[in-house]
Amino acid sequence: MHTFTLNNISYTIRLFNESKDSVEELTSLLHRAYKRLADMGLNFVATYQSVEFTRNYFKKGECYILESNGKLAGTVFYYTTMWNDAPEIYKDPDSVLIGKFAVEPGLQKLGLGAKLMDLVESLARERNKKRVVLDTSEKALHLIDYYNKRGYEYKHHWQWPDVNYKSVILSKEL
Repeated sequence: MHTFTLNNISYTIRLFNESKDSVEELTSLLHRAYKRLADMGLNFVATYQSVEFTRNYFKKGECYILESNGKLAGTVFYYTTMWNDAPEIYKDPDSVLIGKFAVEPGLQKLGLGAKLMDLVESLARERNKKRVVLDTSEKALHLIDYYNKRGYEYKHHWQWPDVNYKSVILSKEL
């Protein structure tokens, strides 16, 4: 668990607890946070995923949540297992994939997302990973810019079967 204060508000980042936390609330947060992308015509899975889809994601890794006063404010997913049709860099044992990165829309641009990213990058270092990888739509220029400013570099394009856009694979060497 990691606790910090930002603008006189106390926040905690911790692992999602399936017996205590609401999968419905987490799914709703993803829908709200990814709405801007949906409004751009991009069908990120997080814009429409079901509660059951979210629940099944927990089998693929660790879901970290950001909360304040018991209210969910953000999330990021640290994958510990990979699927067969993923890019090779995702399958590299020196890499870790992160995704389902979201901050409540009204709390964006305050530095909370940076705290979530700092946490997963720190975990990757502690676990002797050499790089963090992620992907986003090539049309989500605001996200690409955000990741570039954090030191993530373009590796290549990728086409996922379930989306209507081409993705860019980005990585950050640790």
